[in-house]
Amino acid sequence: MEPETASGVAAESGAVSASAAASESVMVQEPLPVIEPAEPEPDQYSLPDGFVYVADIIPTILLEIRYFSEDNFTGTIIDGYEASKAILTKEAAEALKIAADALYERGYYIKIFDAYRPQRAVNHFIRWSQDPFDTKMKEKYYPELDKSVLFELGYIAKRSGHSRGSTVDLTLVEVSTGEELDMGSGFDFLGEISNHGTTLITPVQEKNRIILRDAMVNAGFAAYSKEWWHYSLKDEPYPDTYFDFPVK
Repeated sequence: MEPETASGVAAESGAVSASAAASESVMVQEPLPVIEPAEPEPDQYSLPDGFVYVADIIPTILLEIRYFSEDNFTGTIIDGYEASKAILTKEAAEALKIAADALYERGYYIKIFDAYRPQRAVNHFIRWSQDPFDTKMKEKYYPELDKSVLFELGYIAKRSGHSRGSTVDLTLVEVSTGEELDMGSGFDFLGEISNHGTTLITPVQEKNRIILRDAMVNAGFAAYSKEWWHYSLKDEPYPDTYFDFPVK
């Protein structure tokens, strides 16, 4: 509550004085400055023509970009990965949406581990493979192999189809539970158990792989025999070009 004045006269006098002061203030008030609308912020990063962020094409996509983490066969964030983003050529992303929509109708999300991969990341893999003392992730990712033979066996190469922008590594997640399907081996496990057609997995694990493979093949992708998670668009737009822009 406002405090009462000492007398009605004083209150009235104060009111008049306040009114006069307000009028004077209005009379001398400068016009308000005109504020121009702010210019929109320019895009901080634009993808090369022909490439898109997969999440812009497939809203239900799940991302777990392993090379933007230490949970990969090198144990460190890989050169060229500056954000947890999945990038593909427009053609590959649109084909992947066909697979994603079909799988969603069956109760599955797709989760991407890797998509476009810069050439500098491949170069990082090569440097890592040449260091015989860095084996901190051997137990999890290549327990049965000597690091020195990974290049010879084709697990690491001077160039990767991922750098052409139309190859994706992925798995399936149940919509109802949020759990990944059991595929018999983890992403990037280097060994026979990761091969298509291996006899080292259970019938249920084989069935889960087939669910993924059938959806991807029907959408225009080809499987890679050594890695159940790896698919490349058959009619890729840049079959002879290896890109090196960063993932961010």
